[in-house]
Amino acid sequence: MKNNKFIKITFLVLAFAMMLTGCAKSNNGDNSGEEVSEEKATETTVEITDVDGTVTVPVNPKRVISLDNRTYETLSDWGIELAAVPKEVMPSDSPYVKDENVQDIGNHREPNLEIIAAIDPELVIIGQRFGSFYEDIKALVPNATIINLNFDVSGEDGAPGESLVEGLKNSTVALGKIFDKNEEAEKLIADFEKSIEDAKVSYNSEETVMSIVVSGGEIGFSAPGVGRVWGPMYEIFGWKSALEIDGSTTDHKGDDISVEAIAESNPDWIFVLDRDAATSSGEDSVPAQDVVDNSPALKNTTAISKGQIIYAPKDTYTNESIQTYIELFENMASSLAK
Repeated sequence: MKNNKFIKITFLVLAFAMMLTGCAKSNNGDNSGEEVSEEKATETTVEITDVDGTVTVPVNPKRVISLDNRTYETLSDWGIELAAVPKEVMPSDSPYVKDENVQDIGNHREPNLEIIAAIDPELVIIGQRFGSFYEDIKALVPNATIINLNFDVSGEDGAPGESLVEGLKNSTVALGKIFDKNEEAEKLIADFEKSIEDAKVSYNSEETVMSIVVSGGEIGFSAPGVGRVWGPMYEIFGWKSALEIDGSTTDHKGDDISVEAIAESNPDWIFVLDRDAATSSGEDSVPAQDVVDNSPALKNTTAISKGQIIYAPKDTYTNESIQTYIELFENMASSLAK
């Protein structure tokens, strides 16, 4: 009897101990859950690197304004709402341009900065044409977080090709962190890197390249290293330029050059940026393809006779997003490989 009673008491003690252990585990589980929730709740900011250094930025901010033409397609693809943009220097088919609820700041020559103050944004993204307005905007909205994603590809601040590639990648990483789109950002960068490699291996280093900007029916020279859009690519892809001129610039219409000089250089390839296609410049606007195809001086060049002409996407001049460059480099890879 005593043994049975001892066994029962022992059993009850063990059972009670197990209950306490279970409660402890349950409580620990609940506490850890609370800790995770608290940790997540505190993840309301993220550190990104812009041209001025490290900036603490709110995650998924409200009332966002972007003034950087390199960001619009990325933000649009990710479904990010913007409160205001400079519609006059954006592609007309941009969802932000079409949306009447998105306010228009105008252009970089005479921007309506008062709109920014009225919106009282949580985040302002500055870049490219609006890079010089950083201090003005900071004074207008001192409580806003302002990031400057501008990067220089003129060659004055590092190698232009490297600056272009790293600038686009860094901006994409920053936007991914801010808007909680890290996986999407990684995918864009992977596609970008692949498009560069594909275009590199497709180019025959013995063939010469002439890059031009067509604006108002006139042809301008986009010089290696510094020329609009095309310049940095000479470094990225190791292009052999068909022509070198002294005093080349970053002018948005390209440097003045005669069609005869282009013809005399006899390029194997001609790469064309149609500025008017992106800006709808009015009466003087002539499609770049018409200008090139209808030039008597160019018709006997190797590039024209063999049809070795590559056009940048039509909206490139106002949409230098990472997606634009992916599209361009993929087209280059397939065209050069033929």
